[in-house]
Amino acid sequence: MHVKLFLPVALLALAGCSESSTPAAIVEAAVESNPAPVAATSIYEDAVASSGRTDSDRERDAGRKPAQVLDFFAIEPGMTVLDMFSGGGYYTEMLSNIVGTHGKVVAHSNQAYAQFVGDESNVRYADGRLANVEILMAENNELELPADTFDVVMMVLAYHDIYYVSAEDGWPKIDGPKLLAEFLSGLKSGGTLAVVDHYAAAGSPRETGGTLHRIDPSIVIAEIEAAGFVLDGKSDIVRNMEDDHSLSMYDEQIHGKTDRFVMKFRKP
Repeated sequence: MHVKLFLPVALLALAGCSESSTPAAIVEAAVESNPAPVAATSIYEDAVASSGRTDSDRERDAGRKPAQVLDFFAIEPGMTVLDMFSGGGYYTEMLSNIVGTHGKVVAHSNQAYAQFVGDESNVRYADGRLANVEILMAENNELELPADTFDVVMMVLAYHDIYYVSAEDGWPKIDGPKLLAEFLSGLKSGGTLAVVDHYAAAGSPRETGGTLHRIDPSIVIAEIEAAGFVLDGKSDIVRNMEDDHSLSMYDEQIHGKTDRFVMKFRKP
């Protein structure tokens, strides 16, 4: 197929060349005049490559593989997405880029997360640089979402915090069933609840979410299905089989490199 494609070009080049031109030179000239097309990038790769992202964001990409994760969750232009417990906005910025001017991202946070991330979110949202992002401050158990509004609710590295309790950090116990019911109400029919979190050892109790900041995915599946969602897919995109599940996710041996599960659930 390639020979047939380039042969007429080579013959034309031969007719216009001097007798001293070699066949190899003629073929090389033909190839140079017809360079291979550049492979198109996906909207997810474009979002990751955006020049507006910080060096700090990029340093986290290797462990998080955001382009693949967002592709798996099928985020699309024009969508309305809730980034739950968005922290400093690592995913919010990429979501903003993907959903575009006809879409919207609601970046949720609370006082505990705001204090934890410091100036990161202030810098990210300064001067309205992400025009399609709305900030939603709501403390634990106070979230109220408009019904049938969101195409996707993302909860990244935060589901385990349902089982975290700390008066010192201003983090009261979350009413898990109430939170999931709010997600179900806020999502459109067919909408997606997207979850990424740190693996706990199989059979670990729920309280592991508060001690090691990890959770057994079987708990997540059981609770979300009990809330009325349907499991719609799982991915091993960010697995790390060398992770010791007995370590806190904050342990310096594994921080930023934990073994993680990726799952999506559909609102019927």
